[in-house]
Amino acid sequence: MTNLKKAIFLDRDGVLNKERKDYVKNILELEIFSNIVIPIRKLKDDGFLIVVITNQSAINRGVTTIKNVKEIHQHIQNYLKKFDLEIDGFFICPHRPDENCLCRKPKSGLLLEAIKEFKIDVNFSWMIGDNDSDIIAARSIGCKAIKVGDKLNLNQAVEKILINL
Repeated sequence: MTNLKKAIFLDRDGVLNKERKDYVKNILELEIFSNIVIPIRKLKDDGFLIVVITNQSAINRGVTTIKNVKEIHQHIQNYLKKFDLEIDGFFICPHRPDENCLCRKPKSGLLLEAIKEFKIDVNFSWMIGDNDSDIIAARSIGCKAIKVGDKLNLNQAVEKILINL
């Protein structure tokens, strides 16, 4: 029996909260989607860790700070705590695309970091994102992935994942 855990990796902007063209820079600009509670509860009830993997180039662009991003994540946690839920971890890439780091999706550095930290079994884990870069990052390390958007919301994606277990 393996002691590795299964996880759902979530992108943040566009999955947990409304994405802004000018970036979510502080908690005043954060609009948490109201439909995230039920799917997160279903995943937690099924034994999944919930780990956010997010590109936040606004930090290195100088339009927000790591402190603001951490406050945004704490605000999401506080919202979920009202429903006895929580995100198990937040992994942030602060780099701009031109910095060519290993952690910015579509590269898989943050996923690999989370897998190592939480002892995650990628074979029983999924990435849910709203951009091709999320899907590419997951698939490049053998993780299953599903894209949400106009045709598929978070709850529907979670239902598909749970049916495919």
